Amino acid sequence: MARKRRRLGEILVDWGVVTPSGVEEALQHAQAEGMRIGEAMVALGVADEEDVTKALASQYDMEYIDLERNVVAPSDTDLIPQEIIRRHLVLPLGAEDDRVKVIITDPLDLETLDMLRFRLGKEIVPALASKSKLRGFVEQYVRGDVSVDEAVSEMRSPEEEVAARVGEDEGDGEDAPIIRLVTMIITEAVNMRASDIHIEPMADRVRVRYRVDGVCMERDNIPKRMQGSVVNRFKIMAGLDLAERRLPQDGRIKMTVGGSQVDFRVSALPAYHGESIVLRILRPESAKMGIPALGFDQEDYQRFLNIIKRPNGVFLVTGPTGSGKTTTLYAAINELNRPDRKIITAEDPVEYNFTGINQVQVNDQIGLSFAAILRSMLRQAPNIILVGEIRDIEVAEVAIQASLTGHLVFSTLHTNDAPSAIARLIDMGVKPFLVASSVQAVMAQRLVRVICPECREEDPSPDERTLRLLGFTEEEIKGRTFYRGRGCNACHGLGYRGRQGIFELMEMNNTLRELAFNQAPLSEIREAARSSGMRMLLEDGRRKILNGVTTPEELGRITQTTELLTE
Repeated sequence: MARKRRRLGEILVDWGVVTPSGVEEALQHAQAEGMRIGEAMVALGVADEEDVTKALASQYDMEYIDLERNVVAPSDTDLIPQEIIRRHLVLPLGAEDDRVKVIITDPLDLETLDMLRFRLGKEIVPALASKSKLRGFVEQYVRGDVSVDEAVSEMRSPEEEVAARVGEDEGDGEDAPIIRLVTMIITEAVNMRASDIHIEPMADRVRVRYRVDGVCMERDNIPKRMQGSVVNRFKIMAGLDLAERRLPQDGRIKMTVGGSQVDFRVSALPAYHGESIVLRILRPESAKMGIPALGFDQEDYQRFLNIIKRPNGVFLVTGPTGSGKTTTLYAAINELNRPDRKIITAEDPVEYNFTGINQVQVNDQIGLSFAAILRSMLRQAPNIILVGEIRDIEVAEVAIQASLTGHLVFSTLHTNDAPSAIARLIDMGVKPFLVASSVQAVMAQRLVRVICPECREEDPSPDERTLRLLGFTEEEIKGRTFYRGRGCNACHGLGYRGRQGIFELMEMNNTLRELAFNQAPLSEIREAARSSGMRMLLEDGRRKILNGVTTPEELGRITQTTELLTE
């Protein structure tokens, strides 16, 4: 005679997790809302999801898996196609002979178990994990390589394309193929830690690219016939004018991805083959990262802290677009953000909001320029001022005057290295004595990709030509261990995960001020800065290679686009 299965509520009462009255309340809620009692308990807060999952495992004689404590090998996820893992929220845990252990979230989902048994041709041994932890694990470690292809294949007829093109009037709502395709693109890009999504119409297709850790990677191609539908869907989400296809437009999207609210800055640009759409993914956590996470070594870290805590002067961060200048300034401002200090910023645009900081958006169309904001700032009695970028003589002079009247001013400048900032300001028309007396420090920076910690391994044969180009000596190479990333699920096969800065911090002293005042040649300023302890970008990069942070190939990729190798 079969053993009678205990009720879920009884198990949780026996464990002391819930009271009998709590079970009764959950039963009434479940009946009223048409849900299961376990879901009702979680919804009402009488039990948490993990306790309910453990009780379900006990009820159905299944193994309970805590994915925070059980390690799933990346190779195990290859046992089931990633498309099925994502669609049905299952996860293989290993195989032995003709049996495959699979983590599921619902012990009564017999249809999925039968499908897996048929697809794999093996016996399925189910184990149970909570839905939220399993979803989080799959989103982080399992990449859906065929999701876009699936969404594209669902466009079955011209009539369906027309329905999707209307955008908000589809009868299918979220089930419309174009909406699912666009949502999938955005979700996948966020999960892959991309900074940008590029939708680029071409002669015979629409190319989709993600920028991950500063490098563009081609993800998929969408058929040309779907170009109008896809572009219009992005424009609708961003609140752009669908009828305007001749002029550039800018907008924003807010949506929830993986349980978190994510903001996107959207740009539509008319191009030869149609409107090009770029979504900039704005991540508040990246803007509010602490100074130690930027990648300073201990010596430069202390110097940086000492400089930004001075009461007045100008601190400049230089480098090309995408080198992390704004993130560095945000980290400095976040460090200084205290109730006893007033901080005002002028930005174009304001991408991240900081509590306790007065942030002003530049709007040139109504005359609200950097210079106009700066002048008004000074009447607001700030202690610290951040100017997004010094673009011309007007902004430069107001910023320097502000620093000379007792304000600490942060800003950015586009130069290749730190000493060049002095020459750049003088070339703009700023008087040399003002540059010499106001600038406290200049820091140049670049971003290099960091070797993925999950697949980091020794590189038995690093390229000697690259090492020589980067300035390594025979003594430095001999007996040294270099590292590389093998490529794994965590880094999507790239071998790199995340980025760190390489820095060139030039702190002004009497010698450098005198050279600036006398408009000395750039080579003399650079040599004096090095003599006073400035470590060059390439030198900081070499140190990070020797410490196993990045690879010679990555530093070579960054420096080949600059004049650093000629130094």
